[in-house]
Amino acid sequence: MTDEQIKLVKKTWRLIRLVDPQLVGDLFYSKLFADKPSLRNMFPKKMDEQYRKLIDMLNAIVARLDRLDELNTEIVEMARRHSGYGVRPAHYKMVGTALLWTLQKGLGSDWTTEVKNSWVECYTILADIMMGASAVKPGE
Repeated sequence: MTDEQIKLVKKTWRLIRLVDPQLVGDLFYSKLFADKPSLRNMFPKKMDEQYRKLIDMLNAIVARLDRLDELNTEIVEMARRHSGYGVRPAHYKMVGTALLWTLQKGLGSDWTTEVKNSWVECYTILADIMMGASAVKPGE
């Protein structure tokens, strides 16, 4: 990611953080489950804790986006946990679609082509790390 892309992601995430995390989480998961209803079975019935985990994870990633090497171990561990939950490579595209849609809805007129491209780049890097990590078994 370029420095400008990192700045755009951080700036727009600060705007999203002004919105109630429950609302952001509900919007994201509603989109994800509407697009792929079978994914609903991978999650608990009560989603409040899941909403918090989503926002906490995004907060941590965005805060250290300019130092992704510091996050690599955490991202790899998260990928392996997700793999254990049944997450497969094809799911990452669906999650990316739901995330971008949620950001677009949340940012409204602040969702520009540059912002979109920055978030796409950000998500692509993270998804690639996670897919790579989930393909490698611990100890390899």
